[in-house]
Amino acid sequence: MAVEVILKKFVPGLGAEADLVKVKPGYVRNYLLPQDLAVVATTATKKLVEELRRRRAEREAAELNAAEELATALKKVTITFQVETSRQDKVFGSITTNDIANRLDTLGHVVDRKKIVLDRPLKSLGEYEVLVHLPMSVQGRFKVVLESANKDADAVAETPKKKGRKPRVAESGAGA
Repeated sequence: MAVEVILKKFVPGLGAEADLVKVKPGYVRNYLLPQDLAVVATTATKKLVEELRRRRAEREAAELNAAEELATALKKVTITFQVETSRQDKVFGSITTNDIANRLDTLGHVVDRKKIVLDRPLKSLGEYEVLVHLPMSVQGRFKVVLESANKDADAVAETPKKKGRKPRVAESGAGA
């Protein structure tokens, strides 16, 4: 006792625009029709499928083009983070996907932090290649570099200091 409907928009777990699907009548009546996500499939509305498929193809082509452009733009990107380190070059804290997404956003590349792939947060100095899952199964890659922010401070700390006694300060006596 399923009802055939034509989807007008993407419905998670059900299908994409212009798909002909069979669902239970209550789901159609209570959710799909009131939300304007689908129309009941009749001979007249089946003609609508061609128009919906054409729009879907145009939209998917535009999304694919935008994703590929972003992937090529990301290939040229190198993000450098200046991080505080100890004398043994151990990073205090870490660089996470949130930090990387914020830095990409300031550079004009909007990427969801959940789409950035890191096995674990970056905790050591060096250069890393980071993968991003973009829409339409396109993948982009860019470089992230972690540099020590206190290189100059380390150079100053390594200069030898003169070892000597501190001068004694004469105490003023009040009972003379």
